[in-house]
Amino acid sequence: MAVAVVMDFEGGSLEQYDQVVQSMGLAPGGPTPPGALFHWVTQTDDGFRVTDVWESQEAFQAFAEEHIGPKSAEAGLSAPNPTFHEVHNHFIKT
Repeated sequence: MAVAVVMDFEGGSLEQYDQVVQSMGLAPGGPTPPGALFHWVTQTDDGFRVTDVWESQEAFQAFAEEHIGPKSAEAGLSAPNPTFHEVHNHFIKT
């Protein structure tokens, strides 16, 4: 079942976010990593927020452990405390 993942990176900058994305070999408007269905990011008053939709929580957690956590730490970001939301429906561009 698809799951939405919301991660708030308090104190983080969009420049740090861009560094993490680039280090993972991802590009704006490009394809998502395996298991990810959708991704967007926005600046907040105290950092930035990432919202993803993944095929499953397990797929997200595997990617987070291997890529998001280490690459975020390298960029000087504190680890977020993600929240998970069951997705009732989603649409994708084909």
